[in-house]
Amino acid sequence: MTGQTSQGQEQGHVRIAIIGAGMGGVLMAIKLKEAGFTDLVILEKGDRVGGTWRENTYPGLHCDFPSHFYSYSFFQNPNWSRRFSPGPEIREYLESAAHVFGVHDAIRFNSKVVDGQWENDAWTITLDSGETLVADILITATGYLHVPNFPDIAGLESFAGAKFHTAQWDHSVPLADKRIGIIGTGSTATQLVAELAGKAAKLTVFQRTPQWVAQQDNPAYTEAEKQAFAADPSLLAKMYQDEKVEMVTLADGAILGGNADARAFLEGNVRDNLARVKDPELRRKLTPDYAPGCKRIVISPRFYEAIQDPGCELVTNRITAVEPSGVRTADGALHALDVLVIATGYDTQAYFRPLRLIGAGGQRIEDIWRERPVAFRTMTVPHMPNFFMVEGPFSPIGNVCAFLTAELQVAHIIKLIRIAAEQDVAIAPREDATAALLATYRDAARKTIWATGGCVSWYQDSEGVPTLYPFPNQTFEAEMTADPDLAEYVVTPRHAQVPA
Repeated sequence: MTGQTSQGQEQGHVRIAIIGAGMGGVLMAIKLKEAGFTDLVILEKGDRVGGTWRENTYPGLHCDFPSHFYSYSFFQNPNWSRRFSPGPEIREYLESAAHVFGVHDAIRFNSKVVDGQWENDAWTITLDSGETLVADILITATGYLHVPNFPDIAGLESFAGAKFHTAQWDHSVPLADKRIGIIGTGSTATQLVAELAGKAAKLTVFQRTPQWVAQQDNPAYTEAEKQAFAADPSLLAKMYQDEKVEMVTLADGAILGGNADARAFLEGNVRDNLARVKDPELRRKLTPDYAPGCKRIVISPRFYEAIQDPGCELVTNRITAVEPSGVRTADGALHALDVLVIATGYDTQAYFRPLRLIGAGGQRIEDIWRERPVAFRTMTVPHMPNFFMVEGPFSPIGNVCAFLTAELQVAHIIKLIRIAAEQDVAIAPREDATAALLATYRDAARKTIWATGGCVSWYQDSEGVPTLYPFPNQTFEAEMTADPDLAEYVVTPRHAQVPA
């Protein structure tokens, strides 16, 4: 990767910049290298590999997909400690993959990208240090869980105790025997409650909307099981396939409604789990008024057990303000706290932003995305030549494992990059093709439980339309494995000078 150009570059050679060294960025680099593209750099704002698994370090952090499926299909780990992996193990797994497949040396850490501009048939990339680089291909693999979402609560900055978002956990703050408040009741908050209940002097959980919580035990793998996985890779391959079938069947059948038995299983699980709450009033407060699956299902082996701990209090009165000594609710009560934890998730509509992009003809991403983020087949954006996204808008993040989604997208992106390299062209999706496909997605999304289930969620855009892939995994796989139809793209010859 270089900022200098000349006429001596061989046919088909391209310079590639990847933004993000999390799951998607490491995967993209591995598969590009396998495909013969070696002039690449990964620009990472942090100091280590891991993405969201680097940034999130809160107590009780673990994945809610089974470990052996929440992995690269080509790099199975025999040493997962549990069925649902603790967060540090996932970060270490990604770090290991980067080393094993020889892409770790391509990562530039502490290199935050702030601007990308298409000029002279290439991308000029600007870092927050002011340094610029030039690339023929620009790929974002920033994920959708990297911009923390803070609630708009009066006086939030006035709190006198320790206060932080779960993605910015302050491990210097002691928690034992403290009065801890948690704002939020999503997946992160339920993991925190399960971990901290009984350890804090008091744990106060401020709930705006209750969640459906699925009961899933999280057993540890024995040393004998891990040794068997290491000795016989076919056991790992079978475990991956079995868990894939289980999770895809549940997602497609129960969430998208393709299997009545799967739907009945999901509803039975969450309702039976809720019935474990003994106090009728607490159970009433924890009972959602929307259909299971409208919001992301929370998976926890012991949330309901934890929330019933004598040291826990569930507060459902609306928060009116944060004061120096605690949180004030609409009933006038002041909930005195020593530590305030913000567990309100992420801006899932940000994608790679706040990175600024200027494409062909001076088209700005903030103008193209003024109404909502758009993408063609989840990976490309009109007027953004040779620009690709892993886990872009309308990816199936609500019903398919992120690793599986990314592997399918990366394979398709590499097909497009190969065309761009071999034909020395710039490729961007046609605006009309993008609009037509998105209309199909949005029409179908309006009929899914994410829109009809009676909830408001981070899946939905400003019009209440879910920004998720609305069809079964089989359809997504078919779309991703098909060869690109260049009639759907604007294909422009490149005339830029290129490096020796």
